[in-house]
Amino acid sequence: MNAAGDMRQAQTTLTIATPGRGLHDITRQVADWCTGTGLQVGLLTIFIRHTSASLTIQENADPDVLHDLETFMARLVSDDTSLYRHTAEGADDMPAHIRSALTATSIAVPVALGLPLFGTWQGLYLWEHRTRAHRRQVILHMIGE
Repeated sequence: MNAAGDMRQAQTTLTIATPGRGLHDITRQVADWCTGTGLQVGLLTIFIRHTSASLTIQENADPDVLHDLETFMARLVSDDTSLYRHTAEGADDMPAHIRSALTATSIAVPVALGLPLFGTWQGLYLWEHRTRAHRRQVILHMIGE
């Protein structure tokens, strides 16, 4: 704990423009914010404020991993509107909700020396499940000292 004996908190909202469906690396933006908080050790919670996009920690070395994840998800969750009742917002809307339900909307990551403790081959990704571009809000909240 700090000299006052209490933990500190910091919070911000990142707005991420996505070009459409796929995994978009936000590791650097999150790490830069963590460094700027002045907190050296703690717990970072990352939360996406949407029901048709999600978060994941995945390999950041080989882009084939991201391609294969998206290809697998496309096979798992079809855009075929005949499968769904909720189709008012387009063929990709209900599939986007299903994709989001199968993945994560919140992730917790420990922080040390002012940086998230991602592994050597790990990156943090916003996974856009809609086919067109969107502006997504990602909340970062850190508690620590």
